Amino acid sequence: MHAMLATSPSSQLVKLQPWWGSCRRRAASPSLLPPTIAGRTVASAPPLRAVAAESAQTSAVPQPQPTPLDADEEKMLANYVPVFVMLPLEVITAENEVEDAEGLRAQLRRLREAGVDGVMTDVWWGIVEGAGPARYDWRGYRELFRLVQEEGLKLQVIMSFHACGGNIGDAVNIPIPEWVRAVGQADPDVYYTSPGGARNQEYLTIGVDHRPLFHGRTAIQLYADFMKSFRENMADFLESGLIVDIEVGLGPAGELRYPSYPESQGWAFPGIGQFQCYDKYLEEDFRAAATDAGRPEWELPDDAGEYNDAPDDTRFFAADGAGATYLTEKGRFFLTWYSSKLIEHGDRILDEANRIFLGCKVKLAAKVSGIHWWYRHPSHAAELTAGYYNLGGRDGYAPVARMLARHDGAVLNFTCAEMRNSEQPEEAMSAPEEIVQQVLSAGWREGIEVACENALPRYDRRAYNQMLKNARPNGVDLGGGGGGPVRRIAALTYLRLTDELLTGNKYRAFKTFVRKMHADQEYCPDPAQYFRPLKPLERSRPAIPMDRLLEATSPEAPYPFEAETDMSVGGDLAELIDWAVDKIEWIFG
Repeated sequence: MHAMLATSPSSQLVKLQPWWGSCRRRAASPSLLPPTIAGRTVASAPPLRAVAAESAQTSAVPQPQPTPLDADEEKMLANYVPVFVMLPLEVITAENEVEDAEGLRAQLRRLREAGVDGVMTDVWWGIVEGAGPARYDWRGYRELFRLVQEEGLKLQVIMSFHACGGNIGDAVNIPIPEWVRAVGQADPDVYYTSPGGARNQEYLTIGVDHRPLFHGRTAIQLYADFMKSFRENMADFLESGLIVDIEVGLGPAGELRYPSYPESQGWAFPGIGQFQCYDKYLEEDFRAAATDAGRPEWELPDDAGEYNDAPDDTRFFAADGAGATYLTEKGRFFLTWYSSKLIEHGDRILDEANRIFLGCKVKLAAKVSGIHWWYRHPSHAAELTAGYYNLGGRDGYAPVARMLARHDGAVLNFTCAEMRNSEQPEEAMSAPEEIVQQVLSAGWREGIEVACENALPRYDRRAYNQMLKNARPNGVDLGGGGGGPVRRIAALTYLRLTDELLTGNKYRAFKTFVRKMHADQEYCPDPAQYFRPLKPLERSRPAIPMDRLLEATSPEAPYPFEAETDMSVGGDLAELIDWAVDKIEWIFG
């Protein structure tokens, strides 16, 4: 029997069970429900006996008992970086079923043969709560998680509160729940809005975080209730150790940013994008902030250009000295407000996630977008429109890292780890290598773990070598033990699982890449052996005042990164050999 919440209107309704403490299921106790949800109901979970029976079937796949390590093995495992592979966007269909379960099983086995540690998957809000408010249906995801578990892989999950479609690489369309969009039809200002009035239906605006517009619930309550239901219905998978990371979606594409560069509205690389704060709720917030600052006459920017402009096409971002709006008192006030609202938004949702998954042996994570174009322009225009107030004399990422640190060290997951400056068009003034170095350094300085993924699909050894360099920027540490290298990412997530990845020379190169990420060690099932033990999630520290967070904007030089990895998967010669082997196999196959 599939565990789910309310697949039909006639389902019995009960209150949510308490979620604090251990991840084990407990009997419902309405007196323990927090006041914020005590008056609301959600559709019922299946009978405990059914869940217990299924839980027995989905208990963890037995892992071989670890053998004692010799000194050299321990030294090398201190350099081990686990590799996860992102599952296809459409792995769960609109009908809430696993797409081609047996085909997926075969792919997962190929990943295990390659030594991969686990997989990552989106958990789409639009699928699970699509039937109506608080009617959660987890059928497809329980089937998927069971399949992943049976194949001996670990799992990273994304709480995907955004729509799929309209972003780079989106090949499918999964909207946010229809009943939420119905609210948006009556009140379009629940969506992020461009200066020209274009609404973006990918994610709800920050402006409605605390407004009870959604059948009596606020946006924050929508996200929190979804996560509570996930914890209750996936308790057996959490308890078994299958799920190791929960990445909390905080914006478009699941990233902590504004939807400043939507392809669905005509944006094309390397356009600067547009600010997305022109819905009535954020406009009202800005006016109140400006009035409190003694400048009630200030308005939102009207000089920041169009989606596909270059910075110097605009008055706001122009590099012609003090005349640029972003350098004026008004511009600095706006950018501080705009970026601070984003940090506050992420902080609120992560605080809910931490409270909900308290006691579970998982790490929380948040994704920050790798906006590398116009990084070498004085204005960093594309970063600014996305909400990252990052300039030559101001670190826009360290406050984000400091905010994440309070949530029991939530992981900062950053993109574009595969990119090199030399691969980018000169006119884009792009610097992916420098932005990766800056953001990872900011995370390490704030004492949190950082993780990486590639932004675009790549199968070549050049991209693999760049990811390896960023994973261990100072190379393999042979000093041994003691917590591993000073600077090593927590995990690498490879984008994404395809048939192409698992065939021919691409599969051979990928297997070598995984081996090198593992520091030439065999697959290790126990994270404690590579110094990333899973511990029960502890409660977030008290909220940090914004002025304290913004103290982190004082720039510091990033940590030094080596020019190339010391664990290369090979270069041009290896690519040539791959090509020759493929040809031979094709001729004689």
